[in-house]
Amino acid sequence: MIIKLISGALILFTAFMGIKHGWQGLTMKPGDTGPEAALFAKINLSPGISKAISVLSILSALLILAPQTFVIGNLINAAVILLLMILFFRAGELKPAFIEIPFLLIPLLLIFLKHPFAQNI
Repeated sequence: MIIKLISGALILFTAFMGIKHGWQGLTMKPGDTGPEAALFAKINLSPGISKAISVLSILSALLILAPQTFVIGNLINAAVILLLMILFFRAGELKPAFIEIPFLLIPLLLIFLKHPFAQNI
């Protein structure tokens, strides 16, 4: 029962963060000076690629909520986080890359814990 509660809390946290960051990326304007805009500028992401990453983030967050698409949503989420980490490392931005490590581990932990409402999936 405790594991299902932990899994449920992590699912809600992951879905909230995915939708929040994805929405911020979709509504970001080229002249924005926020912290996310500054990071994307440092890793030289084009607006199109930034929007694609934002859409994938929102899509993965929504897929995580349903037991049938839970694993694929977590895999997409982990892939997006890993891609961002690689881009940060290539740009020499070590601190943001290392900050992403716990967020990379969350989808993998969720896959291990399984969806709390899954029926033998």
